[in-house]
Amino acid sequence: MHAMINDAASTCYTEVLEQNGTALLVLSPAAGEATAADAGQLRELVQRARRRYGGVLLRGFDALGVEGFDRFAAAFGQPLLAYEFGSTPRSRVEKNVYSSTEYPASQWIDQHNEQSYTRTWPASIFFYCDVAARQGGATPVADSRLVYRRLEPALRELFSRKQVMYVRNYGNGLDVPWQSVFGTEARDEVERYCRAHDIAFEWLDDGDVLRTRQICQSEWRHPATGEAVWFNQAHLFHVSGLPPDTREALLEAVDEESLPRNAYFGDGSPISSAMLDEIRAVYRDTMLAFDWRAADLMVLDNVMMSHGRAPFDGKRRVLVAMTA
Repeated sequence: MHAMINDAASTCYTEVLEQNGTALLVLSPAAGEATAADAGQLRELVQRARRRYGGVLLRGFDALGVEGFDRFAAAFGQPLLAYEFGSTPRSRVEKNVYSSTEYPASQWIDQHNEQSYTRTWPASIFFYCDVAARQGGATPVADSRLVYRRLEPALRELFSRKQVMYVRNYGNGLDVPWQSVFGTEARDEVERYCRAHDIAFEWLDDGDVLRTRQICQSEWRHPATGEAVWFNQAHLFHVSGLPPDTREALLEAVDEESLPRNAYFGDGSPISSAMLDEIRAVYRDTMLAFDWRAADLMVLDNVMMSHGRAPFDGKRRVLVAMTA
């Protein structure tokens, strides 16, 4: 179903993509060539859609390129954020525009709200498809409010009471090095960052390896709507989330405490794989996926909506920007 929205600044067709209860509004230019580079013409439409649905997809507009994408994201009135304390490899493309996660194309990346494994996170996340994959490569989304409601209340209560502890090991050659995660070669700067963010840390192997622990929320309430959302990455960090061959190889190389990353309850007790499988199943049953087209631009409320990445073939370039 298409509808047309008219205001003083723009005329757009709208369409709602909906799958498994998650919905995304699509905005497209009504006729002829149009550019999204001037976000002022689209800002109010995008903001209204994001408040209602959690996200909006701009499709059919002229290609922005890296600089245009940077300007679009910055025009929403909040400063663009650097990718600090990251959990996956990615590269700065230009200014505060980054590549999307640089995991191998064959790997699926589960649903997650950006940096929900910390106590600070971006309020908004922007995706721009510069090059669409030949096949696959979707960025599925899932409504975090719906995920929360579909989880068993007893499981939600247990997580809420105990919270989630994330344990990470950097510098053992198995994951992102601490120099990349913290953006510095200086250990004292790492320690200052950890103290400021209430992250416990210890240096191992004569200072070559860094181990951190941080206890974070399992759920959150949206600051504008007050709605409860499921908001953590226990299912991503936990060892059970790794492919079986990878998990076995890692556990043969190191003990569980030295894994690149793992998740526990906040008191240090283990989280059962069965609980995390239930969470993963709810995410799968709530996902909305669509094929990227070149020049597509997606704006998500990072609290309301999670995202992931499907495997793909061929070249794929999806850029990311984040705002407070």
